[in-house]
Parts: sequence; structure tokens; C-alpha cells
Amino acid sequence: MFSKIKRLLIGRPLKSTEATSQKLNKFKALAVLSSDALSSVAYGPEQILIVLIAAGSAALWYSLPITLGVLVLLVALVLSYRQIIFAYPGGGGAYMVAKENLGVNFGLTAGGALLVDYILTVAVSVSAGTDAITSAFPVLREHHVLIAVLIVILITLLNLRGLTDSATLLSYPVYFFVLMMLFVIGAGAFGAVTGTAAPVQSHPAIGTPVMGISLFLLLRAFASGCTALTGVEAISNAISSFKAPAPENAAKTLLMMGGILAILLSGTVSIAYWYGIQPVSDQTVLSQMGETIFGRNIFYYFLQVGTALILVLAANTGYSAFPLLAFNLAKDKFMPRPFTVKGDRLGFSNGIITLGALSIVLIMIFNGRTENLIPLYAVGVFIPFSLSQTGMIVHWMKNKPKGWVGKLVTNFVGALICYLILIIFIVTKFTQIWPVFIFVPLVVGIFHKIHQHYLHVADQLRVDISVSLRSIKTTDNVIIVPIAGITKVVEQSLTYAKSLSGNVVAVYIGSRPEVIKKIEKEWDAWHTGIRLVTIYSIYRSITDPLVRFIQSIKYKADKDGATVTVVFPQFYTKKWWQRLLHNQSGVLIKASLIRLVDVVIATVPYRLKK
Repeated sequence: MFSKIKRLLIGRPLKSTEATSQKLNKFKALAVLSSDALSSVAYGPEQILIVLIAAGSAALWYSLPITLGVLVLLVALVLSYRQIIFAYPGGGGAYMVAKENLGVNFGLTAGGALLVDYILTVAVSVSAGTDAITSAFPVLREHHVLIAVLIVILITLLNLRGLTDSATLLSYPVYFFVLMMLFVIGAGAFGAVTGTAAPVQSHPAIGTPVMGISLFLLLRAFASGCTALTGVEAISNAISSFKAPAPENAAKTLLMMGGILAILLSGTVSIAYWYGIQPVSDQTVLSQMGETIFGRNIFYYFLQVGTALILVLAANTGYSAFPLLAFNLAKDKFMPRPFTVKGDRLGFSNGIITLGALSIVLIMIFNGRTENLIPLYAVGVFIPFSLSQTGMIVHWMKNKPKGWVGKLVTNFVGALICYLILIIFIVTKFTQIWPVFIFVPLVVGIFHKIHQHYLHVADQLRVDISVSLRSIKTTDNVIIVPIAGITKVVEQSLTYAKSLSGNVVAVYIGSRPEVIKKIEKEWDAWHTGIRLVTIYSIYRSITDPLVRFIQSIKYKADKDGATVTVVFPQFYTKKWWQRLLHNQSGVLIKASLIRLVDVVIATVPYRLKK
């Protein structure tokens, strides 16, 4: 029953050879990976106006130069991350750049900040989208937390179906929002030129002196406007999701995203200024723009629907980037190994599920009111922004490729601006962003603890393959020893198996031919005197191929009246929490073998000391 429900919700399993079909073209990737950045048009300009209105409506003209400053930073970031894409085509973004050029701790700081940021992105985006839904249907307001949780579950299931399925469905509302915004900006500009649309209030002239305006207030408005740049880094983390040539396609997608974001951001602020729109508590700036330009007609409601959809779907950027970043961290042994495992649909399912679960927890803790988290996740993304820029400066100075001076200048300018933004955030919004200075070091500490555990495990499991096992005395029997590699656990289990019988077969199941060849080569060098059978699993499953192999051996053994014994190598961690860092495939396999009649199952335990 569970298997049928899983197939219905997620779809049929895909072969490893079908991975190419799950790659994204530029237009689908733009929708999936840019939804977070593009959605910031719905709240970035409004955040600027909310700060400026404190100095009076005459101060709203400052939104234009502030937006120009945000656009300068956007250009610097886009050019910088374009360079990162070509310098690090394997993906990893700020984490890889900072780790390789600044050191492990800086890399983990960038990676940890981004992971936390992606969780916040999902929680904030879904909560904002839910607010838009409950505003349209007030009767649902008391159920806003439940609605937000259901939306997260729906997006999680959609992403578990694979990149292609989610990208196809999600691209429509993203492009619908972009088209609606372009229509609003175009109609607003036409109405301003022809005078067919009346402003809400007369706008202050550019350069109008404002009493009481301060540098602190302007810097705070600028920092608020920089929330529009969250999500710019996502494409550099997900290069492996693109069709070949991946770096070129990722770079072009990044430029398209930057161009669209610049047009929408500058257009929205300009139209809001021209029509004298001011932030109010019961209506968003975009809603006021739509009502002023169109009135309460169908185009106004199209704009509202598009805004609600983009705010909800901004969460999908997190679902695209979080699992890939978690994979890179897990590959370097800083996150649990299960994050490196691909699911039935060739996505990193454990990362997708973890992101969904943590986002739901955050939504429930804050009761769906996550507005105060916007500055937190904005400053969270500027930490990796700054570190990636600094890392690229070191990269160019070390390698000095052709044209490196111009590239260094680009990253140097980007670094200066990013550090300036961080300082502005700390000075103007410290009361809102202080938790990031607790969360990020805590996450980095957890990374180091996990890494230390894996190093201890590797030291304790390492085996000397120059020592032969041929001298071990054997007796007759049919013994099958499933192995996952050449380790101390396997050595101990093979020694035990040879003490039981002279008919011992080791079996290794792999999902990649190159790994199988590597195991076969190491096995031959080990001189165990035991036959190794390797099986290529095209669906990445271990249990089913192993059960079929055991059944075939059992069929032959029954004819000779022999008993088949399956000896499982298994190590046990010293502490309970360390078990969560390892795949529990042995437990699942043994549970499947219990149903086989007359097959003896034996476990050879190996207990770790640290």
C-alpha cells in the first residue's frame, strides 16, 4: 500500500541512465532558480518606502537613488557570480569559493549561512503567500498556519517528483508574474505620459529638501532595499542541474535573471514614485499600483494572483539549491552522508524532505507570522555574498589567468559593497539580525562535530589490504557476505565467514560502473581468496538486487541440501546521535530477507570507540 501511494505521489523510479532527462534548459531553470529573486519585487520596493515614510512623504523621492544603489550592487553580484560559475563549474557557489580560497571555516560559514537562509526563504515566502490568500479570503485567516503547512507539503512533494516535473509546472506562474509586472510598468508609464491615470498623491520633486532626514535613515532604507537581492546566488549552487554545456547555460540564465530583476525593480520604484504611492498597513504597494492604474478590474486581480503565486513559489529556489549545497557539504563529510543519496526520481530526496520539515517547524514556531525574519535572512545571504567575493579576489591573485585584473576589480568592487551592506545591517538593524550571529556559529560547530565523527570512523575502519586472508581455516557451507567497501568491518566479517565454510561469496552492489571497477581492482589487490560478485543496479537500489542474488544462490544450494547463510558486516556507533549520520541500509536489507525461508542471517558487529 505504501509503495502504491509513493508511486502515485512521486512517480515511477528513474534509471541512473535517465539523469540527462532531468536536466533543465535555460527557461525552466530561470523559473525554478530565480523565483526567490524575482519575488523580491513584491516586497523590496515597499521595504524602502516603509523606512523613508518615517521622515514624511517628501522623503519618498530618495527611493530613486537608493534603488539605483541597489541596482549597482545587483550588477556587481551578477558579474561576480557569473565568474564563479566558470571558475567553479562543479557548483557549490559561495561554499566552494570560500573553502578553497579562504579556508574551511570561512567555507563552512558561507555554507551554513546559506542553508539557514534557504530554510528562512521557504518559511517567509510561504507565509507571505498565505497572507495574500487569506487577505483575499478572510474566512481562511484563522487557518493560516495550516494552509502554510499544506503549501510546504505540496511544494515538497512536487520537488520529490524531480526537477523536470517541478520546473514544468512552476514555470507558468513565474512567467505569468513577470508578464503582469511588465504590463503594470508599461501601463503605468503610458498613463503617466498621457495623463489617463491619476496619481494617488502628487509626488515630491527630485532633490526636495527634507527636514529631519538623516544618513542613518537613508542607510537603513538602502539595507531594506537590498532584501531584493536574496536568491541571486542560487544559480551558482545548482550548475549541475543545467543541460550541457552547464556552465554556459547557467551563466546565461544568471544574466537573464539579473536583467529581468533590474527592469522590474527599477520600474516598480519609478511607477510608485510617479503616482505618489505611499505604504499603508492594509494594502501593499503593488496592490495600490494595480488599483491606481487599472482600477478594480480583471487586470488588478490578475496582478494579485500573480503576486500571491510568486511569493509562494519563491520557496522553490530553496528546494532547488538547499539539497545541492547539502550534497556538497556531505560529500566533504560536514553533513550526514544520507544527503549524498539520490532518490527514486534522481533528486536529493533527503535534502528536499529535510528542508520541508524544518520550514514547517519554523512556520509553526512563529505561528505563520515570519515578517520579522526578512532582515534576518537578508543579512544571512550577505555573509556568503561577501565571502564569495573575497574568495574570488584570492582566486584571481593566486591563479592569474588571462584577463584576471578586470575580473579581480569586479570582485573587489562587489566585496566592498557587500561588506558595506553588512556593516549597515549591523548598525541599523542589529536588534532584528542578532540571532544570525548565534545560529551560524552553532551550525559551523555542528559541521565540525560531524566531520570529526567521520574521520574517527575512517581511522577505525581502515584496513591493510597487503595482509592476505588465504591462511584462514575454512569448512564447507554457503556463505554470502554483502559488502559496501573494503573496511575493518568487512575484514572481520570475511574472517568469520571463512571460519564457517570454504564456500564464501562476497557481493557488492553499485550504481556507478566506475565505482564497481574500483572495488574489483582493490579486491584483487587484497588477495582474500574469496570470490567477489559485483552487481550493477541501474535503479540505485541495494535491497532488490541483493535479494534476487540470494534467491538464485538459495535455489542452487537447495538442490545440494546446503544451507545459505548471509553474514552482514555492521558497525555500531558509540553515541546514539551518531547513528543518524549513517545510512541504515543493513537494517532495511535484513528486514527484507526475513521473509526468505531457510536463509540464516548473521550479523558481525564492529563497535566504534569514538
